Amino acid sequence: MFENVTIVGVGLISGSFALALKEKGFAKNIIGVSRTQASLDKAKELGIIDEALPLEEAVKKSDFIYVAIPVDVTIPVMEQIMNLVTDKQIVADAGSTKYVLCKALENHPKRKRFVATHPMWGTEYSGPEAAVRDAFTGRSCVICEKEKSDEDALRTVEKIYRELGMHLTYMDAENHDIHAAYVSHISHITSFALANTVLEKEKEEDAIFELAGGGFESTVRLAKSNPSMWAPIFMQNRENVLDVLNEHISQLRKFKSCLEKENYDYLRELMENANKISRIIK
Repeated sequence: MFENVTIVGVGLISGSFALALKEKGFAKNIIGVSRTQASLDKAKELGIIDEALPLEEAVKKSDFIYVAIPVDVTIPVMEQIMNLVTDKQIVADAGSTKYVLCKALENHPKRKRFVATHPMWGTEYSGPEAAVRDAFTGRSCVICEKEKSDEDALRTVEKIYRELGMHLTYMDAENHDIHAAYVSHISHITSFALANTVLEKEKEEDAIFELAGGGFESTVRLAKSNPSMWAPIFMQNRENVLDVLNEHISQLRKFKSCLEKENYDYLRELMENANKISRIIK
């Protein structure tokens, strides 16, 4: 058990992580760090954190520091943290992009105390109120560049995620960002775009509310995600997202062409090919 754990960011991922650490007996005291006092007050009210401290004070007091904040501010915050830690402390992050962060820290003298991770779970909600119990059970977690982390730090972080019920996958940071663009980032862009399409074409909001079925709701759900979190992710992973987006646009054009040319056979073929995803996702 850690005497003190600091979570930097007290939102969906970090809040759920903090709840899990307490439930599994990994942490005696959770310290919260946030840019806003309101978030810290809410996190304390909800029992996510036990106390709130400024970053430097929190880091110096902690055995384990977990960073889950928007990726555009992660690098400067991580650099500040890594400048403070000793060889006995462990740092991990939960960011949706890995390459830029790992590149920024690759020559840091304390790099081996850092374990780069991405728990593949999330919802469209944000803030301390979004934190849920048992969030990570049955989900996957990617650990990047494990060879660049000290053995004890890596094993500790692996043990935590496994105890939280996660399956571990290992890859380099560059490949992580490529795969994340396909399985996560494009889903959010598509959802944002679909929401804008419907809002543009369907001016009667009451009609949307009345007619929206399960298919529409599940597809557009991610459009409620926080732009402050997702815009930086898209920009940091810009090249990979553009590559996936170009392919997605190409696929949409095929459907459009089928309808324009009344090509029923090819339309059916496209959908039958898409059905093959059931071999991967049950």
